[in-house]
Amino acid sequence: MNDDNKRQADKSTYLRATYEKELGMHMDLIKPSMGGGKRSKRAGASSARTMLASFLIGAVVIGGFSYMADKNNVFSGNSAAVQSANGGAAGSPTRQDAGLTTASLATGEDIAGIYAAASPAVVKIETYAEPARSASMFEDPAFRPFFGGDAGRGGRQQEQPQIEEQGSAELELAGSGTGFFFESDGYILTNEHVISGAKEVKVTVQGYDEPFTATVLGSSYELDLAVLKVESQGGKAFPSLKLGSSDDMQIGDWVIAIGNPYGFDQTLTMGVLSAKERPITIADEQGEHQYEHLLQTDASINPGNSGGPLLNESGEVIGINTAVNAEAQGIGFAIPATTITKVLEQLKTNTL
Repeated sequence: MNDDNKRQADKSTYLRATYEKELGMHMDLIKPSMGGGKRSKRAGASSARTMLASFLIGAVVIGGFSYMADKNNVFSGNSAAVQSANGGAAGSPTRQDAGLTTASLATGEDIAGIYAAASPAVVKIETYAEPARSASMFEDPAFRPFFGGDAGRGGRQQEQPQIEEQGSAELELAGSGTGFFFESDGYILTNEHVISGAKEVKVTVQGYDEPFTATVLGSSYELDLAVLKVESQGGKAFPSLKLGSSDDMQIGDWVIAIGNPYGFDQTLTMGVLSAKERPITIADEQGEHQYEHLLQTDASINPGNSGGPLLNESGEVIGINTAVNAEAQGIGFAIPATTITKVLEQLKTNTL
């Protein structure tokens, strides 16, 4: 017991003793008047003063007991003060009802800041091919029901034929998609179906007036992945994105897609991770193509988004946007980063 509590206890003991003493003395004065019949005026006045004094002393003692009980939490078992849901002491101005908490929606990062940092590393890829070519899987009617319209395997946008001089040969613009730098010395990651059948690949990079001509280092039809390389001007480093871990993502986590849907360059869309480990089957000119372990998201993905990054809230790539169900709303698919990192070096060296 601290000094303050001890002083209060001593005071209470003194008041109680005084009360008992006074009460005993005045009871002696009251008894004769109760048993003797007539009382004198002096005895009556003394009795009234005695009752008033007893009442006042009792009030003081009881008040002292009440103060000490409240001070020392006698009736609460001397337990600690109750805390509200937000950590403040109960009874404070910020007190909340017991057992209730408030929920807030926060992404944890500034989405605009993520876009500003990531978008310079996202590139537009355009492919050129010879005018006379056989129908590709992107024109196969059996392919359209799943993706719809002109969307390719995951959304390569089909372009109107444009003739471009290439030495003595004439090439036409066949399609466009998205990619991103994953190394600052010019290595680009995209989907295989974005550059499939191309005779020439052009890459448009933010901050440069003219597109780069890219070399396809390696590709995999089964995984739908490809690595391109462009040479920087004067050894200048390109902005790049870091590959994160798709295994660490949880259903409901925020995700961000950046790409070039329908020619609208550097478009940002946002959603959540809807599911993991999704398998889908696509029929193309080579038969049925089976995808495994895909990420599903409701972030908008359209033709032209293929090959673009799917980012987490830290701006890390956790997938490559590759497919969308055009008959539904908010059902898109991405190849997970864990699949990509396992084969990235082999794609770079064309040894896969």
